[in-house]
Amino acid sequence: MRARPALASLVACMLLGCPSAPAADDAAASDDRDAHAPPDAVTLDAPAIDAGPPPPPTSEPGLHDVTIVESRRIVPGAGLPAEAMAQTSNNNLDVIRFEGRVYLAFRTGPSHYASPEVRLHLVSSADEITWDFERSFMRATDLREPRFLEVNGRLFLYMAELGTNPGDFEPMGTLVSERASDGSWSEPESIPELTNAIGWRTRTETIDGTPTHFMTAYYGGEMIYDFLESPMIRVELLVTSDGRTFTPFDPAHRTLYVGGASETDFSIGPDGRLFGVMRNEAGDAESGFGSRVCRAEPGHLAEWTCVSDPKKYDSPLMFFHDGEHYLIGRRNVTSTGNYDLMSGARTHIRQAVLNQGAYRSAPKRCSLWRYVQGEDRFAFILDLPSRGDTCFPGRLDGSTPDDVVVYNYSSDPDGPDVPWGVGQEGPTYIDRHVLHFTRR
Repeated sequence: MRARPALASLVACMLLGCPSAPAADDAAASDDRDAHAPPDAVTLDAPAIDAGPPPPPTSEPGLHDVTIVESRRIVPGAGLPAEAMAQTSNNNLDVIRFEGRVYLAFRTGPSHYASPEVRLHLVSSADEITWDFERSFMRATDLREPRFLEVNGRLFLYMAELGTNPGDFEPMGTLVSERASDGSWSEPESIPELTNAIGWRTRTETIDGTPTHFMTAYYGGEMIYDFLESPMIRVELLVTSDGRTFTPFDPAHRTLYVGGASETDFSIGPDGRLFGVMRNEAGDAESGFGSRVCRAEPGHLAEWTCVSDPKKYDSPLMFFHDGEHYLIGRRNVTSTGNYDLMSGARTHIRQAVLNQGAYRSAPKRCSLWRYVQGEDRFAFILDLPSRGDTCFPGRLDGSTPDDVVVYNYSSDPDGPDVPWGVGQEGPTYIDRHVLHFTRR
């Protein structure tokens, strides 16, 4: 059953932050305990937050102890060119090494929310200290989810185009720009196979000795905040051989999952086994809310076996390092860390709204986790310097085999520990962190 439009618009405004959102009390005309209340009589008050955030979970390192050995501000920063002017909110990003330089793409705008003032800046650097201007993208709509991919010596940048309404999530498709041999970047073009879809992660993995260029994508993202009883968001595993045309990795298993899941990433180890995660924010009857923790066997990489996790690892980035599969994703700073409150609300819609309200009202971190292979779960390791509005990581290999470089955005890590919703309205910054992995 679809949520009534008035409810969907109201709740989207409250949760996505549209200006002058109606008060929660105006929306809750009936008591949630009334078994005969209509779907749009939902209690929107989020549970109160305890004074001060709880301590982080107990760290569960596997093969490695991990420490953060360096952190440095990149955006805003003295090393950026004047053309890459930062606005208040600097968040969604990606990084890649290509032909001896590091390329960084990042979104900048008045706030975390959709705006026609958004720009996607693209810069490059030989030392990650002084940056050269490549170009900026602006289409009078929201641009986000930048993703780099190198295909046969050619460098591509993908970006999601959305609408301009700060109170709605309006996927309009995925665009691509290519770096030419003279260093210029082409005008963004639509990818027909990704009309109204968001390309979430791109990566190159070696399959049977051959480099394979992947993209995970999800279709139907506009349903995430519509609060449907049975959302039909579709997650697909795609590949490309030219950087512009995408086809199913396995035509017999094009769709990985249909339900409430959206943002999806994975890593593949030397043994050919795949481990992945899906953000299951919209939720569905089969798996509840939170995340899907997944795996697949060699030769069957599009046939994922998944279990439910009540935590929601927003903006997931997975990678393999020295015998372990790791995840970087957003952590909910509450006593349980769960997104799914499992409160026993009578309907899917009620539970979805309660989950969203509580999540928006809690502090956040960007954290490193480890996939526990025998248990199909993620074990917490550490928090990156982060708080408020945070977590959209990009990764590079470090200067030594034991180092991993992570770019990430956050509200001021040394500032007040504000709820996520408050942080989304304020300034955010992009920092570069070096993680050092030491064998135990």
